[in-house]
Amino acid sequence: MFLEFGAVVLGLGILGALALRVGISPIPLYLIAGLAFGTGGILPLATSEEFTAVGAELGVILLLLTLGLEYNADELVTSLKGNARAGIVDLVLNAAPGAICALLLGWGPVAAVAMAGVTYATSSGITAKVLSDLGWIGNRETPVVLSLLVFEDLTMAIYLPVLTAMLAGLSLLGGAVTVAIALGTVSVVLVVALRYGRFIEAFVRSPNSEVLLLKVVGLALLVAGVAQQLQVSAAVGAFLVGIALSGELAEDAQALLAPLRDLFAAVFFVFFGLQTDPTKIGPVAGLAVLLAVVSMITKLLTGVYAARRAGIAKAGQARAGIALIPRGEFNIVIAGLAVAAGAHPELGPLAAAYVLILAAFGPLAARLVQPLVTAIAKRA
Repeated sequence: MFLEFGAVVLGLGILGALALRVGISPIPLYLIAGLAFGTGGILPLATSEEFTAVGAELGVILLLLTLGLEYNADELVTSLKGNARAGIVDLVLNAAPGAICALLLGWGPVAAVAMAGVTYATSSGITAKVLSDLGWIGNRETPVVLSLLVFEDLTMAIYLPVLTAMLAGLSLLGGAVTVAIALGTVSVVLVVALRYGRFIEAFVRSPNSEVLLLKVVGLALLVAGVAQQLQVSAAVGAFLVGIALSGELAEDAQALLAPLRDLFAAVFFVFFGLQTDPTKIGPVAGLAVLLAVVSMITKLLTGVYAARRAGIAKAGQARAGIALIPRGEFNIVIAGLAVAAGAHPELGPLAAAYVLILAAFGPLAARLVQPLVTAIAKRA
């Protein structure tokens, strides 16, 4: 196991260095590595898959925990109130391509709901990196982009329990009960974060970095486990823990969590690749390209609409749309849930190819279009 897992992690480090040199997100390379070492790949792993599966779950939890640390509860509520209309436009425009695609292919309503989530959610991690790398953090359109990402994350808190109930094949009553429990859990955690966040911060706070790291990770895993027992996504539970922490404490926690998050997030993407047979991607490659092109257009329209409502000029509208293109973490999580539940055999390969295209093209498009956007801004 150590030989295999060590070789995989070292290989990921080499791929990450290559991605940095080329100037793209490493996520597509991690997915390709998983495809190479999974079923039907060049050299399938034999013993470390179970360990990798646990590491992948930790990766999802840490990704969403660190994303939650980016916001505090008050900012979350304010952002949602100000950009709710743009968030709804984002949901309609970008969930529709996936749902329509699944229905036209005859995959059924459950697969349609899963594909709607796959095409809807922007990769918060990749988008944040694009904004930072290109120096767009201080731009006027950036708060609009971040508010849309928050809206998407909270929509996921409602969507994931619904999808989980559908994948489990629960009856209408059973599904309604599951969703009601999930929504109640999310509401309780949000209220606790809004009203009693200072008590949580007081409990977690420590001058010692080791103690702080253990408390934050332990609390996130505990809440994620409870959420999972209540039919809420464990990742959403971790996201809500992140929201409960704010200020300097959140910044310290982020700095401590970053290496852990990066390690296990890479393992998560590899694990998804391990679950996907690369020989099945070829037949859906053309469809993945078509779906990716449609999604690029719908995300561009979303960014332009949201930025225009905020009174931002054309260059900023273009940047907002481009920043929303990448797909990654949530899309793979949703596809992973659907594949594990047996929604449709082609859903996994299609989602993998789709994310590969947009995770690679999103940051690249931002870099290529940057000079054009700058020229538009100067002319204006």
